[in-house]
Amino acid sequence: MESILELVSDLPIRTFSPGDIIMKEGSRKGVLLVLIDGEVEILKGILQINTVDSSGSIFGEVSVLLDRPHIATVKALVDCRFYCVDDPMKFLESQPLVSLHLSKLLARRLDSVTNYLVDLKKQFEEQDDHLGMVDDVLESLLHQQRSGS
Repeated sequence: MESILELVSDLPIRTFSPGDIIMKEGSRKGVLLVLIDGEVEILKGILQINTVDSSGSIFGEVSVLLDRPHIATVKALVDCRFYCVDDPMKFLESQPLVSLHLSKLLARRLDSVTNYLVDLKKQFEEQDDHLGMVDDVLESLLHQQRSGS
């Protein structure tokens, strides 16, 4: 399978400088961005939850696919270049290999979160406090279905 960078290489490129906010939590950009090079930090509120420097990483997908505001802020740590998809739904509908790549990425994330929650559940299954909610969260993640999905 072609790499995601090969699949989007004909798209326009956007650049960001260190400190630039690429996507802001709670806002809507309406684009997908694919990292060519650089490093970004992912912030939830003021808490850094991750840094990403892997070429081919995709940003904005949750907002686009669920038609909701961004769930985190993405901020450039160094000079960054991204391929930009300005009409992401139309693009994903017309590019099945990109959609497949994105589906695999999201499936890996869901698997990781599910495994993490299972580990938490095992560690705290005897707790009667708020950690007992892990079971409810896990059940919701595994079986949630929305109309129109």
